[in-house]
Amino acid sequence: MEFLSDTVVLSRMQFALTACIHMLWPTLTTGVGIYLVIIEGLWLKTRNPEYYYHARFWAKLYALNFGVGVATGIPMEFQFGTNWAPFSEAVGNFFGSIIGFEASWAFMLEAAFLGIMLFGWERVNPAIHYLSTILVAIGANLSTVWILTASSWMQTPAGGEMVNGKFVVHDYFQVIANPFMAKSVLHMFLATLETSLFVVGGISAWYILKNRHPAFFSKSFKLALAAVIVIAPLQIYVGHLSAEQVYHYQPAKLAAMEAQWNTIPGGQSANWSLLALPNNQAEKNDWEIVIPNALGYILEFKEKLSEPVLGLKEWKPEDRPRLVGVVYYSFRTMVGIGFLLVGLMFGSVFYWLLGKLSQEKITQQRWLMRAWMFAAPLGFIAIDTGWIVRCVGRQPWTLYGQIRTVDSASHIPASNVLVSLTGFTVTYILLLIAYIYFGSRILRRGPNFDLPVPGIEVSKPAIDTAAGEFVPDERPVEAQQ
Repeated sequence: MEFLSDTVVLSRMQFALTACIHMLWPTLTTGVGIYLVIIEGLWLKTRNPEYYYHARFWAKLYALNFGVGVATGIPMEFQFGTNWAPFSEAVGNFFGSIIGFEASWAFMLEAAFLGIMLFGWERVNPAIHYLSTILVAIGANLSTVWILTASSWMQTPAGGEMVNGKFVVHDYFQVIANPFMAKSVLHMFLATLETSLFVVGGISAWYILKNRHPAFFSKSFKLALAAVIVIAPLQIYVGHLSAEQVYHYQPAKLAAMEAQWNTIPGGQSANWSLLALPNNQAEKNDWEIVIPNALGYILEFKEKLSEPVLGLKEWKPEDRPRLVGVVYYSFRTMVGIGFLLVGLMFGSVFYWLLGKLSQEKITQQRWLMRAWMFAAPLGFIAIDTGWIVRCVGRQPWTLYGQIRTVDSASHIPASNVLVSLTGFTVTYILLLIAYIYFGSRILRRGPNFDLPVPGIEVSKPAIDTAAGEFVPDERPVEAQQ
């Protein structure tokens, strides 16, 4: 229990806790925001009331995610001043600007138009409302851009130099467009989209299994599946490109990701470790299951490596990641989930082509609906483990190669950090419980088909067309009497 008296370790634990839990909600706001833009656009184009009711229903979940995301996100920024003050002082010339951009450009844009999106359906012109939905989605995704820009710069610092212990910016464009930035933003953007689509599909599958409005939710299920057909394989490819960047810019992290202790010379083939038990003290893997000659195909799409893959022994123990097992298995968890979701996508497409996802037959595909329900939370796990690889694999550096983590933490008593860590743990657990409670209420109530559809005059809110299915009565008022 020595870590309880280590300020640096406790500060890292607190940031990891708040970041991993907070990330659950921006993931959905960024992805579901784009989904709402598509759904509302379809309603404006087709005037099909089903799309209108979809927009109203999913907007409720968006609002809940936004609220909890704000509550969990604010403490993260304060930690830079409380637990990581030396780091903030050293890089504040750039880092403070980026965090400010995220708050003033992205968060304020999202917050300013969220009220119109939620409550302006019958109060503003449909075009104005749609514009508000678009701006909310842009704001949510701009947050991702700025946060990933800051994180990528910590991985591959560029555009300046350290002078007397402080980072001096010479070229803001180079700082922002650092080597990791573009692919990191794209990788995270696709991750939020894919996760959100599987959540939408999983919730829709739950309603279909319950036989609650199956025709209504089969539409959202198939729309999510159609998007996943493109997003899921593309995410695998972009993830590979990101790993290539690690190969070139952070070889110590790659060595930890692969539990590779000894250097593999260029010009020869190498085995790829599928599973292993890394031993930091002995600097070897106690056991491993390997795929012969596969590492070259994974890194370069060919058997023999053109460049050497450096092993962890090339660095002193204090200059390389210490938690090799954490990085190793986090990476495999992320990749494994990615391929699992692609497999589910292909299976679902096969059923679709066989005509088994029609409104008449979709309720019979119970195992497929259960599979989508099981897959709904997997994207969150993949994102969190991906960030663990990104941040734990960067150690022992906060700013890669320039500022060590041990020099970045505030000089405060460990007991202070332990108290705040305990408080944050309790608070975040309570917020998670509250989110589950209110989210469950939204799901139990389901979509509200009694809401009037703008532009459609009805005297009765709905007609019963099938068991568990209600759609608006669009007949002229005279025909409804």
